[in-house]
Amino acid sequence: MSEANIVIPIDVLAWGGFGIVAGLIMWGYRVIATIGKKITELTPTRGFAAEFAAASVVLFASKLGLPISATHTLVGAVMGVGFARGLNSVRAETVKEIVTSWAVTIPVGATFAVIYTWILTKLLSYVLMSTIP
Repeated sequence: MSEANIVIPIDVLAWGGFGIVAGLIMWGYRVIATIGKKITELTPTRGFAAEFAAASVVLFASKLGLPISATHTLVGAVMGVGFARGLNSVRAETVKEIVTSWAVTIPVGATFAVIYTWILTKLLSYVLMSTIP
């Protein structure tokens, strides 16, 4: 099956959308504050430049079929806007915290996925086996 023929069930899309919205409601303000204020000082012009740069990278990567994070790309673009004003315009401590969170969350997410897969596989096989007469 080629990538173009993959069909994602609507309920899976709905649950994914629900999860994204729930995450934004609970923690989105912190991400917005970090990107918009803590990395470097943003003005409307700098914010537009960062958003336009991030959108360009996401569009280009999508055309190449590369799975990238729009948020990570935007963080890089905001850093770039700061670097355009000089290295001291980017708060190194904030960047360090962001990079550390990326380094931690990727393997932790993978580990949780392994654990959840094992649990759900065992649970599902138990449920299916107990329903067979």
